[in-house]
Amino acid sequence: MKNYQKINNIIGWIVFAIASAVYILTCEPTGSFWDCGEYISTAYKLMVGHPPGAPMFQLMGRIFTLFAGDNLQHVSLMVNYMSALASGFTILFMFWSITMLAKKLVDTKKGITAAQAVAIFASGVVGSLAYTFSDSFWFSAVEGEVYATSSFFTAIVFWAILKWETVANEKGADRWLILIAYLMGLSIGVHLLNLLAIPAMTFVYYFKKYKTSTKGFIITSIISVAILGIVQSIIIPQIVNLFAKFELLFVNGFGMPFNSGTIFFALLVIGLITFGLIYTKKKGKVIYNTIILCFTFIIIGYSSFLMLVIRSNANTPLDENNPDNAISLLSYLNREQYGDWPILSGQYYNAPLDAQNPYSDGNPVYAKNEKTAKYEIIDERKNTIPNYDKKYTTIFPRMWSSQAQHIQSYKNWADIKGDGVPSFGENLTYMMKYQVGWMYMRYFLWNFVGRQNDIQGHGSNMDGNWISGISFIDNWRLGNQDLLPDDMKKNKGRNTFFFLPLLLGLAGLFYQYKKNKMDFWVVLLLFVFTGLAIVFYLNQYPMQPRERDYAFAASFYAFAIWIGLGVLALVDWIGSRIKSKELIVASAIGLVCLVSVPGIMAKEGWDDHDRSNRYTSLAIAKNYLNSCAPNAILFTNGDNDTFPLWYAQEVEGFRTDVRVCNLSLLNTDWYIDQMCHKAYKSDPMPFTLKKEQYRQGTRDVVYLFTDSSLVDPNKYYGLKEVIGFATSNNPRTKINTGRGTYDYIPTKNFMIPVDKAKVLSNGTVTKNQEKFISPSVYWSMKENGVQKNNLMLLDMLSCFNWERPVYFAITTGPSTYIGLEPWFQLEGLTYRLIPVKDTIDEGQPGAVNTAIMYDNLMNKFVWGNINNPKVYLDETNRRMAMNFRNNFYRLANALTKEGKKDSAIKVLDRCMQVLPKEAVAYDYFMLPIADCYYRLGKTEMGNTICKDLSKMYIQYLDFYLSLDRAKVKLVQTDKQRDFEILQRIYGLSTQYKNTQLAKSIEEKLREYSQKM
Repeated sequence: MKNYQKINNIIGWIVFAIASAVYILTCEPTGSFWDCGEYISTAYKLMVGHPPGAPMFQLMGRIFTLFAGDNLQHVSLMVNYMSALASGFTILFMFWSITMLAKKLVDTKKGITAAQAVAIFASGVVGSLAYTFSDSFWFSAVEGEVYATSSFFTAIVFWAILKWETVANEKGADRWLILIAYLMGLSIGVHLLNLLAIPAMTFVYYFKKYKTSTKGFIITSIISVAILGIVQSIIIPQIVNLFAKFELLFVNGFGMPFNSGTIFFALLVIGLITFGLIYTKKKGKVIYNTIILCFTFIIIGYSSFLMLVIRSNANTPLDENNPDNAISLLSYLNREQYGDWPILSGQYYNAPLDAQNPYSDGNPVYAKNEKTAKYEIIDERKNTIPNYDKKYTTIFPRMWSSQAQHIQSYKNWADIKGDGVPSFGENLTYMMKYQVGWMYMRYFLWNFVGRQNDIQGHGSNMDGNWISGISFIDNWRLGNQDLLPDDMKKNKGRNTFFFLPLLLGLAGLFYQYKKNKMDFWVVLLLFVFTGLAIVFYLNQYPMQPRERDYAFAASFYAFAIWIGLGVLALVDWIGSRIKSKELIVASAIGLVCLVSVPGIMAKEGWDDHDRSNRYTSLAIAKNYLNSCAPNAILFTNGDNDTFPLWYAQEVEGFRTDVRVCNLSLLNTDWYIDQMCHKAYKSDPMPFTLKKEQYRQGTRDVVYLFTDSSLVDPNKYYGLKEVIGFATSNNPRTKINTGRGTYDYIPTKNFMIPVDKAKVLSNGTVTKNQEKFISPSVYWSMKENGVQKNNLMLLDMLSCFNWERPVYFAITTGPSTYIGLEPWFQLEGLTYRLIPVKDTIDEGQPGAVNTAIMYDNLMNKFVWGNINNPKVYLDETNRRMAMNFRNNFYRLANALTKEGKKDSAIKVLDRCMQVLPKEAVAYDYFMLPIADCYYRLGKTEMGNTICKDLSKMYIQYLDFYLSLDRAKVKLVQTDKQRDFEILQRIYGLSTQYKNTQLAKSIEEKLREYSQKM
C-alpha cells in the first residue's frame, strides 16, 4: 500500500480527536475532590504543592489557565481540558505504537496489502479506543490531576523508542534516545511513574543492537533495573543531595553567603558536562558522548524543580514544606513529611522494639539562621528511628503497620488466628490475597472484565469487586445477582464487559509471543514494571482511604496494546481459513471487535465517567466557607475538607476572609510560619509561641498527665498558664521518657476565660443566649499527650480572646476536637466554638443555632447540581450528601423543639428537593427525617419514606440471607446493621399507626430472626 504512512497518520489523528472529544465532553467543569483542588490552585498561581511536587504539571497547567481569561470559574476547566488533551495525545501515540508493533507481525516482504493494512489499522483503533474507555484511564482523563499527563509521557517515550528502533541503523538515530532522556527528565516534574518504562525501553535497545542470548538477556535485565535505579535513586535525589552538601560546606565551612555552594556546584556540573562532551567527541567515543548527552537532557528536564525553589522564596500563600534552598528541597523530594515503610526487609505489625538498642539516630535537619548567616541544626533526630526485635522482622515484609485497624485487617486477609509472630507463609498470603489480588488484579479486571459498583470495597462481596455480566460466574462469586437490591443494580458504576476485552487481550498476548518474542518481552516488561512492581514497592496496608487503581494505568496501557494485537490474531486465524476474501475478513473482524470491545466499554462506562455539569466539589467548598462568620478561623483535617476550599479561595477568590487551617499540616513548623502571615483578607493566626519554641524537633510531642505535686486534679487551669509552663524551658517542666527529654503539661483540665460583654457585642453569642453564657470554657482531655498541631491549637485558644470566630469542619472527626464538643454550636458544615455549654444531641456534638443554620441551609448554600439525576455522583459526593441530610434533620429537629413547625417542615421539604432519591439514593439518614415528618404531622411523607426505606433494607437482607456461609460471613456486620435499621423502621411504623407497613415488616423481621 503506497499511502500506508499517510493513512496511519490520518487515522491516528482521528482517534486522537475521538478520545479528546470524549474526555472534553465528560470532564468535570470545576475542581474535583481529593488532590485536584490543590493541583489547580498551585498551577494557577505557580505555588508549591505537597511533596514531591509536580512543577512541570504546574507550568503546563499555568499555560492552560491563561485561556480562561478573566473568567476565574473557567480556570479549573482549562486545567481539566489539559488532562483531557494530554489523554487524547496518549491515545494518539498509543495508536501509532500499536500499528508499529502490529506491522512487525505481518509478512511485508512483498509490500503491505490492503487486507494487511486494514488489519493493522483495526488493531490500532481497537486497542487505543479500548484504552480510551478503560475505567482507570478515563477517570484520570477528566480531572486536573497529574496521572493523565504522566500517562502522556509514558505513551510518548514508548512510541519514541519504537520510532528509534525503525531508524536505529541510520545516521543521527541517537537523537531519539536524547529526546527520550529529555522527556524522562520532564516527566519527573509530573510523576515518577513514567520512569518504570525504562526496563522495557532498555530491551528495545538490546534486541536491536545485539544478538540475543540467555546471558545477554540476563545482563540486560540487570542493566535495565540498574538504569532505573540510577535515575530514581541517584540522579533524582543525589544531585540535590550534592547541592545540599556543597551548600553546607561553603556556608558553614567556608563562611560564604547563602546559596554560594549551590551556585558553585551548578557551575561544576556544567563544567564537567562540557568537558565530557568535548572530550568524547574529540576521541570519537560515540556511546559515551550519547550517555553524557542523555544525562544532560535528563537534568535539563529535571530542572523544572527550580520553579519550586524560586516560588518558595517568593513566599506564595501555598508553600508546602517551604523548599526555598537546596537543603530543604532535598527533604521535600524525599517526602520526609510522609514517613517511610519497609520494602525488602523490616518488621511485622506486632514487632516490639529491641530491648538493648530500641532506637537509632536519623539525619539531622538544618534551617537557615539569618543572624549567624549559617545553617543550624534544628532537629538532631536523636533516637528517632525504631530498631525492632529481630525475631519479629523478616525479609520482604508485607504486614508492617502497627495501627489497630490495619492489624485486624492483616489477620482477616491472611487468616491469622493467634497474636504471635506471623509466619512468612502468612506474610505471602496477605501479599497475594490483598496487595496482588485485591489492590491490583481486581483493578485490572475492573478495566477489562467489568466493575461491580463505584463503592470502595474492603473485601466483602458487596462493594468494589470485578464482575463480568455472565450470570453463572457472577452468581458463583458474589451471590445471586437477580436478588441484588435495586439501588445496587442501578449503581452507575456497574459495568459489564462479558470478558471480551480480556479475551481479546489474551489472544493478542499469545499471538505476539508466537510471532515476535522480542517485542512480547518489551510489552510484558512495561506491563509488569508498571503493575506488579508498583505493588511490591508501595507495600500497601489495608483499609486504604480511597481506591488506588489510577496508579496502575500504565500497566493497563500495556495490556490494551495486546487488545489491539488481538484483532490481528483473529484476522490471521480466520483469514487463514478464508484466504480468498482477506480484505472482507479483516474489515469484518475489525468492525466486530470495535463494537464488541471499545463499543461496549464506552456504552457501559459513559454514565459513571461523565462528570459534565457536576459542580458539587466547588459548591461544598463554598458551603464550608459560608458556614463561617466573617474573619473566621476554620480548622480542617482531610483532603476533601481542605483542597476544595483552597481552590475556592486561591482561584475564585471566594471568602478569603476565612483562614483555613489544616490540622494535619499544623504539625509542621513551615505551615505554622505561613499561618502567622496575613493571607488576602484573612488575618494571621493568633499564636503566641515563637519560632524557636515550635520549630521542627522542638515540642513535636508534649505529654499530658496530672502531676499532683503541682496541680489540683479537680481544678481547671487557664490555657495561658498551661502553655507558659509547657514552653518555659525550665528543667522542672521536663520529663525523661527513655528516648529523650520532653516537655509536659501537668494537668488534663483546661479553661479559657470568657469576656461576656465582648462575646455579646461581636456576635459570638446572641442576646437569647446571654443567660447561658459561662464565665469560662472548661474541659478535660483524655489523651496522654498532644502533638504539635494540638499544642498550637491550645496556644491559639489561650490568646484569641474571643475576637475571631473559631470553627471546626464537621468532617474532621472527634479526634481533632480535643474534648471541646460540649461547647460547639452547629451552624452548617461547621461547628462554632461558643461559651455556652450544651449536652451532646443524639450522639452528635453541638447545639443547633437555628437562625444561622436556617439561613445557611435555605438561602446561602449552593448545591452544584447535586439534585440532578442526570449528573453522576460518585461515592465521595454521595457521602457528602449524607452529611447534608443529617444537617437538614438536625435543623428541622431543633426547630421542632422550638415550636417552629412550619419552618421545620420547610427545611425537610428543602432536603427532599435538593437531595431527591432519584439523584441520591436513600440511606440511613433518611430514617430520622421520616421520624421528624411524623412528629410534625406530615404522616404521608413519613409513610412514603419508611415504605421506600423498608423496601430497600428488606432487599438487602434478602440478598444477605441468600448467600452461602462463606459469603455471608463477609457481610455479617452489614447484615446486623440493616436488621437493626429495619427494626427501627418497624418501630416508627407502629408508633405512627402505619399498620399495613408495620405488618409487612413484622413478618420479615420474624423470618429474619429465625435465619440470623
